[in-house]
Amino acid sequence: MKWLLAGLVLILIVETHAQWYMWPVESAHGAHDIRRAYSDMREANYKNSDKYLHARGNHDAANRGPGGRWAAEVISDGREWFQRSASGRGYEDSRADQEANRHGRNGGDPNFYRPLGLPDRY
Repeated sequence: MKWLLAGLVLILIVETHAQWYMWPVESAHGAHDIRRAYSDMREANYKNSDKYLHARGNHDAANRGPGGRWAAEVISDGREWFQRSASGRGYEDSRADQEANRHGRNGGDPNFYRPLGLPDRY
C-alpha cells in the first residue's frame, strides 16, 4: 500500500511538471467552473443551450491546468454516467453531451455549440 501511494505521488509530481502544489487549487477552481456552467444551464433554461454550457464549463476548467482538466473529466464523466444509468436518459443525448465535454476540455471553442439567441451573459 505504501508503494502504491508513493508511486501515485511520484506520477502526480512528474505529470504536473513538479508543480504538485497547484493541482488541488486547479481542481477546486475547475470544479467551480463546472458548477457555474451547470447553474447557468439551469438558470438560462434556454432551448439547445445544453451542449454549449457543457463545452464552456469543461473549457474553463481545463484552462485552469492539469488539476482543472482532471476535475472536469471526473465530474462530467460521472454526471453523464449517472444520468444515463439512473435517470434513463437516452444514449444519443449522453453521447452528444460527452462530445461537447471533450470538445471543451481539448481547447475547442465553446461557441461552436452556442445556440442563436442565447443571452450574452451566458
